[in-house]
Amino acid sequence: MNDKFEKGNDIIAGRNPVTEALRSGRAIDSLLIAKGELNGSVKVIAAKAKAMRIPIKEVDRKKLDMMCSGASHQGVVALAAIKEYSSVDDIFKLAESRNEPPFIIVLDEIEDAHNLGAIIRTAECAGAHGIIIPKRRAAGLSYAVGKTSAGAYEYMPVARVTNIPTVLDELKERGCWIYGADMQGTAYAENDLRGAAALVIGSEGNGIGKLVREKCDVILSLPMRGRINSLNASVAAGILMYEFTRQRLGIKAVNGG
Repeated sequence: MNDKFEKGNDIIAGRNPVTEALRSGRAIDSLLIAKGELNGSVKVIAAKAKAMRIPIKEVDRKKLDMMCSGASHQGVVALAAIKEYSSVDDIFKLAESRNEPPFIIVLDEIEDAHNLGAIIRTAECAGAHGIIIPKRRAAGLSYAVGKTSAGAYEYMPVARVTNIPTVLDELKERGCWIYGADMQGTAYAENDLRGAAALVIGSEGNGIGKLVREKCDVILSLPMRGRINSLNASVAAGILMYEFTRQRLGIKAVNGG
């Protein structure tokens, strides 16, 4: 494999390297298979990935050629995470170790790597205990995410789960109040955000999904005074995270709120 991808350390190309990566238990975000190659040893690799609940995508061979810059990929590429994923339990344990009520960021299908990296960076700075992302239709812990996070991913637990609505039910059972970010809701600063909480941020294009919204206890909105009626997902997440942090630290606003 060429130096470009060894530096990024998130692309594994070729049937044997991918097989060994799966066998070793390395965290894999997704498996890319060239169209027409789902047979023989590649079919075995795909079956192993499926058993491990790794998302599998069939793509044009030209895309793999471009990703690997001429390196032989044999029709199969694995996108590996730069760090092992944590569990939801790990997130709660971190909150307990700090003697703080859990503060968790839940991302509902954030697909842009730069948005995910920026959210990880802000979450770490704001004192969040962890981030939860879905396995499918979402960015994972890629090299681009790590770079955008400015290294914050090293300190921020990121759990990857199969079903976000199910996890929200679990968080509720463990004492968290679920706050969703959406245009139609109550003003974000008018809510008491000091207890155990999970903040849900929706996708760049569609916001939070219907099932996810139904699981939320409160919908938080940001005031929009301009002609554009929405903010970048990572910007909105940052504003809301710091309101949680302000209240949790007991920092008073000018009007005493």
